[in-house]
Amino acid sequence: MSEPRWLTPDQAEVWAKYRTLRRTLQRAQDQQLQRDSGLSAADYALLAPLSESADGVLRARELGAEVDWERSRLSHQISRMEKRGLVTREACADDARGSMVRLTRKGREAIEAAAPAHAENVRRLVFDPLTPDEVRLFGDVLDRILDAVERNSR
Repeated sequence: MSEPRWLTPDQAEVWAKYRTLRRTLQRAQDQQLQRDSGLSAADYALLAPLSESADGVLRARELGAEVDWERSRLSHQISRMEKRGLVTREACADDARGSMVRLTRKGREAIEAAAPAHAENVRRLVFDPLTPDEVRLFGDVLDRILDAVERNSR
């Protein structure tokens, strides 16, 4: 058995910063959404792809894949959003076992009202501190990491 490949001190420092960034950025985004629009991050996660889909409707399975959620989590979140009038669930014409999730007028109004402040918050927290060259480099670095994760998760 080979020796473990421990992180170097520089790598450990960067990894700790990434973990802190992931936590604090998510918290900042969640707080901004809740404060400015009354939406949770989970609400926004589902409303965004629905608002970008044709006719504001997606198969529940596709929506779950889009946000990488388990079926149970998705079902519970959709139920909460249905109670608030943001989405409706409909039978799937192609598959009696499947269901469709449709964005309601109230849901569309909610995402359209939330999106500008959400985009501004992303810009302010992530992109404004970087130069245009750093933004491109950041994107390249993220692509390389995402490719490595994809290759190693098969």
